[in-house]
Amino acid sequence: MRRRILQSTLLVVAITALVLGGPLTITTWRLVEDFTRGELTSSLERVAGRLDATLTGANGDFSNVDMRALELAIPAGGRLVLQQAGQPPHVIGPDVGANPVSETIPFGPGGSITLEEPHLVLRAEQVQVTLVVALLVVLSVATGAVVATVTARRLAEPLRGVADRAARLGAGDFRSAPERHGIPELDAVSDVLDTSATALAELVQRERALVGDVSHQLRSRLTALQLRLDELTQHPDPSARREALAALEQAERLSAVLDELLEAARAARAAGAQLQDLREGLSTVADEWRPALRAAGRSLKLRVPAGLLARVTPARIREAVGALVENAIQHGAGTVTLSARAAENSLLIEVSDAGAGVPEELVPHVFDRGVSVGSSTGLGLALARALVEADGGRLELSRARPPMFTIFLPVARADAVVGTPLPVSSPPR
Repeated sequence: MRRRILQSTLLVVAITALVLGGPLTITTWRLVEDFTRGELTSSLERVAGRLDATLTGANGDFSNVDMRALELAIPAGGRLVLQQAGQPPHVIGPDVGANPVSETIPFGPGGSITLEEPHLVLRAEQVQVTLVVALLVVLSVATGAVVATVTARRLAEPLRGVADRAARLGAGDFRSAPERHGIPELDAVSDVLDTSATALAELVQRERALVGDVSHQLRSRLTALQLRLDELTQHPDPSARREALAALEQAERLSAVLDELLEAARAARAAGAQLQDLREGLSTVADEWRPALRAAGRSLKLRVPAGLLARVTPARIREAVGALVENAIQHGAGTVTLSARAAENSLLIEVSDAGAGVPEELVPHVFDRGVSVGSSTGLGLALARALVEADGGRLELSRARPPMFTIFLPVARADAVVGTPLPVSSPPR
């Protein structure tokens, strides 16, 4: 994108330089000659005025003219030729060579005055002025190139940012991006992406809540039905027992189908999951948020041992942990600690700080949308929980004061570890 913008702008600048620079060079070349001839004519008029005053008292005889006074009106390297009818020409100045630049005006009855200048002097002035014009054209092209580079960068960087934002949205990152670029069209696209992210987050949360409620209700009803059918299997009537056993078998099949559907839904949500070393992923999050903490006069500690492998979607876990760190920046105090450790059948990611923590009345609702301690929107923790749950994990407030949020992730299975090729470092060059 940047290259196309830069190329198109430079092409326009080059065409403009050619269209304007060529005619400007030709015009300048001719103007120098016109100015030179104009100066010669002006000098001749001054000479004619001085001669007219001198010859009036000398009966028109050039021999009585003060030639030193006329030399002052002759340009350096030039020659003045005084011609009068019936008299030999009077020449003042050196030989100017062949094809000189000359101007002639009539003087007296049948006479003339000619002022000549070497042709090389005119050409030297024309070349100098033309070089100046060419230099100005080159400077204009260079300025256009600088402007094109700055403009391309100013347009390409926001476009890349909007594209990255759209990619994160597709990967499940529903957090809003507050930064804007100062370009109305791109800012409008960013606003639309933020609106879409909010709508998608609400849709996903409603869908998961609906699935959870429906599965809970179905399981409750199926459990009650199975208990009743189990009682009927003890009925003294043999036909009733057979029907009860058949109905109980169908209820168990229905329960198995429900489990399969829920497992398929979880697998579909985690379709982009891959094996990741938590130390590498959490180091990226720490590097991203350290400048913001440093600006607030705080610090971040990272405590993640090597070898913790989890099957997660990198974008989701990165944004979920980022939302927890951002929450600690906004509502916490002191050092933010980001740690990870292995527990029984799970991996734990913990984010804590030294702040006052969550008020007691908000503890049961801290992950509800719109619930916030301060003036924030109350979306960050809700989105973080949704992102974690999408990978089959869960997010809990494990300690209210000082606050600690814990992400529980399932440990990567042995077949996932064996079936995934480990990254091979490139040999030194």
